[in-house]
Amino acid sequence: MASIPTTPKVPVSQITFNKFLLSPNTRKLSFPPSIYFPSTSISTSILKTKTVASSLPPSSSPHPSVTRPVYVPNKISDPNYIRIFDTTLRDGEQSPGATLTSKEKLDIARQLAKLGVDIIEAGFPAASKDDFEAVKMIANEVGNRVDSEGYVPVICGLSRCNEKDIRAAWEAVKDAKRPRIHTFIATSGIHMEYKLRKSKKEVVEIASSMVSFARSLGCDDVEFSPEDAGRSEREFLYEILGEVIKAGATTLNIPDTVGITTPSEFGQLIADIKANTPGIENVIISTHCQNDLGLSTANTLSGACAGARQVEVTINGIGERAGNASLEEVVMVIKCRGEHILGGLYTGINTRHITMASKMVEEYTGLRVQPHKAIVGANAFAHESGIHQDGMLKHKGTYEIISPEDIGLERSNDAGIVLGKLSGRHALKDRLNELGYELDDAQLGNIFWRFKAVAETKKLSLLKMLRLETTNQEKNSGARRVTDADLIALVSDEVFQPENVWKLLDLQVTCGTLGLSTATVKLVNADGEEHVACSLGTGPVDSAYKAVDLIVKEPVTLLEYSMNAVTEGIDAIATTRVLIRGEDQHAPTHALTDKPLQRTFSGSGAGMDIVVSSVKAYVGALNKMLAVKQQSSTERVSTKRTPVSA
Repeated sequence: MASIPTTPKVPVSQITFNKFLLSPNTRKLSFPPSIYFPSTSISTSILKTKTVASSLPPSSSPHPSVTRPVYVPNKISDPNYIRIFDTTLRDGEQSPGATLTSKEKLDIARQLAKLGVDIIEAGFPAASKDDFEAVKMIANEVGNRVDSEGYVPVICGLSRCNEKDIRAAWEAVKDAKRPRIHTFIATSGIHMEYKLRKSKKEVVEIASSMVSFARSLGCDDVEFSPEDAGRSEREFLYEILGEVIKAGATTLNIPDTVGITTPSEFGQLIADIKANTPGIENVIISTHCQNDLGLSTANTLSGACAGARQVEVTINGIGERAGNASLEEVVMVIKCRGEHILGGLYTGINTRHITMASKMVEEYTGLRVQPHKAIVGANAFAHESGIHQDGMLKHKGTYEIISPEDIGLERSNDAGIVLGKLSGRHALKDRLNELGYELDDAQLGNIFWRFKAVAETKKLSLLKMLRLETTNQEKNSGARRVTDADLIALVSDEVFQPENVWKLLDLQVTCGTLGLSTATVKLVNADGEEHVACSLGTGPVDSAYKAVDLIVKEPVTLLEYSMNAVTEGIDAIATTRVLIRGEDQHAPTHALTDKPLQRTFSGSGAGMDIVVSSVKAYVGALNKMLAVKQQSSTERVSTKRTPVSA
């Protein structure tokens, strides 16, 4: 392994990495005592203001206390600034079951812009016509929405190292204010031998020529990734990276594609590349860490300490296999510890939009966040131990290093306004805004009437309990008012839904021990036509689903079904999630493998009636499947009618 020269000028953060993280004698992580016992208190709710050189006009972030450096593809004026590259819409969507419609991708892109991410990797345009159109739509809308202070995200499209992919990526992103092409080719021995079947020389020539081709199209922001860099030979990495720099690359992304490295290894990899690659001072070094061994966040931070100034992350850490480095984890570590421990590193993220982004991605993808997930898990700010509760009552800082308000999460038991059946639209809107939800008038109207219905039902439930002379504890239970959890469930059920192909109008079921369950379902299609069907089943949900199948007439397999109560109490709102797979013989093929895609589709529903909630979830999954099927059919027709030159 090449030694790190001491003569070149390096950022403070790299010195921090060399001094604190690497112990050459033990080859283990080593930290000074001050990391564990800081002499100064750290405020986790205030992010220190950063400024750039006075000669540069500020390109401000959505976070009011941070001025981000003006965007230049291959340079960052402040050496402590970390660019956040979000790949939720590309790598994140590759998670099994995480199929997203074009509308959902656009909604997520809008939320990422609210977060203030520097780069949005909107997709893989060459993968399909639908992917191309989704990326183009995001580039046209989100990529041209400049805020009052000049912030606009870079819109990036992924491509393999071939002209067809690169041209498709450029056509999809070129209308954005700041377009970027991200191209990649494998560089590890195992990938070159078994997947590419190419020599090192051939791989270098392909990479160099394709970066040049991307620049020739008019794109002045080109990112290059040597796939599986974590298992690639160092000297070969220095060579190919040097050649793509000559060809015009502006960002070099170093991916730990299989998540095999440890923090010390990955940090050293970045340091070695920074020290030994010719022309490296003219580009930005980036990290992309998979989570196969649970080290993606740690590896990402080690890479940043070693000199990387862009980090690739996803909301909730979703992605291939075990996922990617989590945006919320990386950002909050930098926010909490960047100034004192990480050499002054900071980002331009408005962390108060994290909770909303997490909920949106969770609902749209159907990938549930584990309760103990750092930052955004349901238990992240929950305290059950008596000792912990005692400390929290005396001072929240005893057991919380992050304020939930920092990520846009309001404590329901600290709220000053209690919502009930007499609450008005304005009070509801204010509370939803506090929770991070900005809804239009139509969405607010729909949620308001559902909120009133829930509040009325809970009020009737409370009156019934009073008549039964229940205990004071039950009378005063928080489940008797509309809680934040109820509101979040209603918003998810109303806003985070696919475009309607079918909509549930009415449902009636009969069930019990005296005979087979029966269900009558009324659905309305996009043209406003009503359809009714009845069916028998082994239970109320089974019979209702069979009735829906009689109307929709799409063969599917139900893979998963789950239900949870969002609050305590018998009158709690239930949320249901289903996962289905279509049995379509004309499934679209994947651009990389040319094999049929075995796509799965998730749906969610919420309501105080568990059968209604279940049917809503099932219809939602069917709507998502039908939308994708319709897009695929359009693509096949377009392909047949459009001649393609060799």
